Amino acid sequence: MGDFKIRKASKSDAYGIAYVHIKSWQSTYKDLVSQEFLLSMDQGERTERWKNILEAGESHLYVALNVNDEIVGFVSGAKEREGKYEADGELYAIYILENYQGKGIGKALTKRLMNLLKEDGFRSMLVWVLKDNSATYFYERMGGKCVDKEVITIAADEFEEVAYELLL
Repeated sequence: MGDFKIRKASKSDAYGIAYVHIKSWQSTYKDLVSQEFLLSMDQGERTERWKNILEAGESHLYVALNVNDEIVGFVSGAKEREGKYEADGELYAIYILENYQGKGIGKALTKRLMNLLKEDGFRSMLVWVLKDNSATYFYERMGGKCVDKEVITIAADEFEEVAYELLL
């Protein structure tokens, strides 16, 4: 697996997950989303949000660790949330610190989630991505097919988001 390992997240990982979430947004969306919004992302608030998600235990949540056992990426997902797509599973979030992108971590996390969803009896997985995010190519290379588009608002700006379905 290279210089990283993947394991199931625990409640004590909430701070590290929140850190990766914020730093990934700040690097990935720096040319898309307002700097004011990106800089206003609060570590304490995000940590609480991820702690609540971990305590609820309603989704799979896995972290990628570097050689120093620091969280450098994570993935979460479970049942598709809207119920209007053929895909019955969904990748809710996946974020990798910028310095660790392109090293196979995203692919490994995505495949781990896909395997877990398959074990849960799901047949396919939906993932939403901002159209202007280079991750669209990642999901296309993984066999994803675009099944929907919608406009969302982030910090008073509108963005087109695309949904990909990946067979498990």
